Amino acid sequence: LQKELLKYKQEARNLQGIKDALQQRLIQQDASVLQLKQELLRANMDKEELHNQNVDLQRKVEERNQLLAEYKKELGQKDRHLQQHQTKLDEMLRQLSEASYQQVDLEWELEHKEALLAHCMKREAEE
Repeated sequence: LQKELLKYKQEARNLQGIKDALQQRLIQQDASVLQLKQELLRANMDKEELHNQNVDLQRKVEERNQLLAEYKKELGQKDRHLQQHQTKLDEMLRQLSEASYQQVDLEWELEHKEALLAHCMKREAEE
């Protein structure tokens, strides 16, 4: 009986050692699982923060796109006004050029008539 008792005590010690080792391993695994859960939580928080930043950036892009569309519209209007003013300026320059040619013609005609008048007066004075 004593041998059997010693055998069972030895087996109990071995089983207790195995149990302690398994409990230690379980504690380590629980710690690892807890650490992984914390990392997962941090990763999810980071993911949520990145998602929020992405939403915010998309909103800002949309706002800037709206501003860009408004600026393009204003630029188109200014281009049309500029084109209208350029057309008017071209017309005025054409009219100014015509007036300048008419002025040259009139000055030439005036000089010609002054020369004729001077010639007539000279002839009259000679007569």
